[in-house]
Amino acid sequence: MQVRNGVMISVAAIGVVMATTTPSTAADTVTTFTVTATTGLTISAPGSASLSSAAPGGSATGSMGVVTVNDQRSQLGTTWTATVALSAAFTTGGGTAAETITGSSVTYDPGTATAETNAPHTPGSTGTLASSRTAFSRASGDGANSVSWNPTLTVAVPPSKVSGNYTGTVTHSVA
Repeated sequence: MQVRNGVMISVAAIGVVMATTTPSTAADTVTTFTVTATTGLTISAPGSASLSSAAPGGSATGSMGVVTVNDQRSQLGTTWTATVALSAAFTTGGGTAAETITGSSVTYDPGTATAETNAPHTPGSTGTLASSRTAFSRASGDGANSVSWNPTLTVAVPPSKVSGNYTGTVTHSVA
């Protein structure tokens, strides 16, 4: 306590009164909003690709162009696997045995990601398209994400195949 001009002032009491003073009114507003998925899970790939020329016993190779998985589901635990398959064998002419190259002669190499958002994304291993195989995948993570890659396709042309322009269909899918 302090005494000034005959008046006793309690400094501690003034501090307590000042510390406990609150606004005379207050108003809270509970605010909400919604985050919505925009397009779900999609995959895109070029409509066509051209490989180098090759003689029987040689290899035709080239880039397939950019493949992209876009996952806009915006959920917890957004996992997916993109697969690749030779859905139509490479054929020329009438598609006889001498004019057909199957998936066991076709090697797919996904390479590495050329662009990605909200990683991690994992490339599949290089191998033949004798059966469907993993091209790229996402094993863990939350929210929207995307990845692009530029795979290389190599066709080992068996010596028994005839000359011609061979056309086949490589299909990418995601689930």
